[in-house]
Amino acid sequence: MEKRKTRFKFLYSKKAAPYIFVSPFILSFLVLSLYPFISAVNMSFQRVLPGQVEYIGTSNYSRVFNPTFYTALQNTTIYVIFTVIILTILPMVFAIFLNHRLMKFTNFFRASIFIPALTSVIVAGTIFRMIFGDSDTAFANQVLQFIGLNPVEWRYNSWSAMFLMVTLASWRWLGVNILYFLAALQNVNHDLYEAADIDGANAWQKFKNVTYPAIKPVVIFLTTITTINGFRMFEESFVFFETSSPGNIGLTVVGYIYQEGIQRNDMGFGAAVGIVLLGIIFVISVIQLYATGAFKKDD
Repeated sequence: MEKRKTRFKFLYSKKAAPYIFVSPFILSFLVLSLYPFISAVNMSFQRVLPGQVEYIGTSNYSRVFNPTFYTALQNTTIYVIFTVIILTILPMVFAIFLNHRLMKFTNFFRASIFIPALTSVIVAGTIFRMIFGDSDTAFANQVLQFIGLNPVEWRYNSWSAMFLMVTLASWRWLGVNILYFLAALQNVNHDLYEAADIDGANAWQKFKNVTYPAIKPVVIFLTTITTINGFRMFEESFVFFETSSPGNIGLTVVGYIYQEGIQRNDMGFGAAVGIVLLGIIFVISVIQLYATGAFKKDD
């Protein structure tokens, strides 16, 4: 009995309890993240064939930087730039309007803007493919013809292909980011706005000196997450172009990994591309966090 009491005391002690509560996360991290990462690094130095594994040193990495990879990286970078701008600035503006005291039906808007995030990418992509079809009878082309413009082959031009992927991602995640900003705006002390009004500050000065400092952590968070998700993007490209696109206009880095590793059964080379992508994401994220002042300590 004494041993049992001692065991329970240990489990409920302040020293053991934090480790017990955090252990599910640690175990899931080890199984679902660390082990796959180590396996991918190991595989990137191998030639993996059915029933045959051979270590080939850095040969896979020497093949990574080829014209197809640069095309995929260029497409992915352009996608990231557009999504970061759209999914940071537009949600901020919409959240400020929704948070205004004169705005009506705010609860309805908050509920409705979250619905796209619950929609499957495949379902949303199918609907977008119907709207932006290549025929003259597609809805988007009918609108263009109505205003006097020529129809567009949406999936066969580089600019329109990027437009489709960015639009689909923006449609899905705009509402979620608005909710992030709304949560931050509701924590702003309204006494600061009253003090700014007394000092004669205009709308821009109030935003710059009161609103933005309060929502800056959300801006840093969203730009970082959007950048990471942008470089990891695969679904938006796949629903429009599946396994290939004309001239690789819709090819992303993750799509390139899928082509080489899964379709062509070159898992070692696919793993090497994945490790290079991981390094790119890490470097860009660190630079971004440093540039936005995330590493600075508050005085």
